[in-house]
Amino acid sequence: MSDALAQRLVLFLDVLEAGSFSVAGRRHDLTPSAVARRIDALERDLGCRLFSRSTHAVRPTFAGQAFAVRARRIVDELNLARAEAASSQSALKGLIRVDAPAPFGRRHLAPALADFLNAYPEVDIQLRLIDSFTDPRGDHLGKVDLVLRIGPIADTRLVATPVAQMVRIACASPAYLERRGTPMHPAELPAHDGLDWDTLAPLLAWRFEEQGVRTLYKPGRMRMIANNAEALLTGTLAGLGIAHLPTWLAGDALARGELVPLFCHAGLPQAEPAGIHALRLTREAESRTHLLLEFLVRRFGGIPPWDQALLAAFGERA
Repeated sequence: MSDALAQRLVLFLDVLEAGSFSVAGRRHDLTPSAVARRIDALERDLGCRLFSRSTHAVRPTFAGQAFAVRARRIVDELNLARAEAASSQSALKGLIRVDAPAPFGRRHLAPALADFLNAYPEVDIQLRLIDSFTDPRGDHLGKVDLVLRIGPIADTRLVATPVAQMVRIACASPAYLERRGTPMHPAELPAHDGLDWDTLAPLLAWRFEEQGVRTLYKPGRMRMIANNAEALLTGTLAGLGIAHLPTWLAGDALARGELVPLFCHAGLPQAEPAGIHALRLTREAESRTHLLLEFLVRRFGGIPPWDQALLAAFGERA
């Protein structure tokens, strides 16, 4: 890919994120009219309109939204390739600062980072496990290189790279199901006890897909409400009720039979539209950060290891 085309893709993505030719132009030291001319040229090359323009806003067309998905991947891959080339010419060294949700960090990220550090002995990592999302543009600006975020991404200018899919399963302990019976359809949940997140509940919790539509079904009585995923897992294992938990959290307990999956007659449910992302402030980053990002995508991409183990366990029981 030529540098000129790469620059046009980056400019296109900046216009998409900013919703303005003038804001994107300031990032590239270009006038709004110069930005418009370059977007016009890109649209001519593609043979379609990427933006709908008015005096008040620049909004992506359907074609523009679809093209953005590909463009982000191309730009990310190009940056990763450049980072690898740079790291091959000099010793890869330095500090990478990472923030991540505590439950996911303890179960999956920390072991992955240990493997990464063993492969690159001149690199150091500062890992901060948190129970809330940190926006690198806020007070933490300049103090973090990557932030792992689970679930939908807020409308920010952060650069988001998909790292892993997320599957959520309704489940309960064998003791609870023996005591209260096993529901065969999500519509039976209101007759059961449950465990749930507090007001910061995940967007797709308790939403089950039926003929392509996600419908909300919840237990009628919530025995435990918590702001921590591991607390909900502990309560579910203790037989308090049914929880709707991500497989990265409950996979081990499900594989061992300590929890029973519900409504999984056709296998694992569909992955949610928003999974696990790595966020960074800009597309420009140190080569070591790009290398770590690529490592995490390889480690957790496709069918992540926790889902592979769960599918293997289900297959053994079949």
